[in-house]
Amino acid sequence: MKTTTGQKSGFKPYGIIPAVITPLNKEGKFNEKAMRKLINYLIDGGSHGLFVVGTTGEFYGLSAEEKREIFQVTMDETKGRVPVYAGTNGITTRESIKLTQVAQACGVDAVSVLTPMFITPSQDQLIEHFKSIAASTSLPIVLYNNPPKTGVNLTAPTVAKLAEVSNIVSIKDSSGDLTLTAEYIRLTKERDDFSVLVGRDTLIYGALCYGAAGSIASCGNVAPRLCADIYDKYMAGDLKGALEAQLTLAPLRLAFTIGTFPAVIKEALEQLGIEAGPCMDPVGPMTKEERDKVRQVLLEMGLLK
Repeated sequence: MKTTTGQKSGFKPYGIIPAVITPLNKEGKFNEKAMRKLINYLIDGGSHGLFVVGTTGEFYGLSAEEKREIFQVTMDETKGRVPVYAGTNGITTRESIKLTQVAQACGVDAVSVLTPMFITPSQDQLIEHFKSIAASTSLPIVLYNNPPKTGVNLTAPTVAKLAEVSNIVSIKDSSGDLTLTAEYIRLTKERDDFSVLVGRDTLIYGALCYGAAGSIASCGNVAPRLCADIYDKYMAGDLKGALEAQLTLAPLRLAFTIGTFPAVIKEALEQLGIEAGPCMDPVGPMTKEERDKVRQVLLEMGLLK
């Protein structure tokens, strides 16, 4: 497919899309059975989509074949109930293109592509990077900005230029900078075919007020209904209820600092009786004191009885 600046596909990401963990067994291998159960928990909880093999899904530790398996299992279990977004992140353009083609072969609905990490490309180089990936696929593409993790930041003018590409349909902004998120929205607001999603779970309500279309949320693994309530109630005009849901959710996101990411998410799921397994080494198990802190957060949020 050639990159164009014409009519888009009509696919527009919205709502609460959990950034799904990758359940592992004791040997550190992908746990298909646990993944299938988790998928149903998330969909039953009101999620509007599923995003697999992202940062929360520990993409950095998975081989291309493991990613393919996760894409296939997710598509098989989801059965079209909600859109599936596949992370196809790579340091190089050719790596992201190869993974995007793997995801397309698995039938996913869209891909999410993180900026390169470790290297520090210029904005012009980032534009060419994403245009090349877009030209390699017919899938809708969600740009992914996460400078705290990568050290690379997509500026608002860069995103505005990329929004002109026919199959670049959205951006997930995990910068935590609501001013930057708002600038993405301001510079693309004339495009009904492009949406901005926030990736910082404490800012979902605020981003919706600015005009964001939703969130790709790590907390959506643990509290899918609560996260979905922020969006659903906001869209229904219940601003008070949406804000209450956001304020109730905040302690869970703030608790991420208790352990090394994404240990708190997996520990919280385990405490809720949902199999998640360990994180990939070298992220080891949490201490008893850390687990107790997570438990206290879940109790105070009303997620644990």
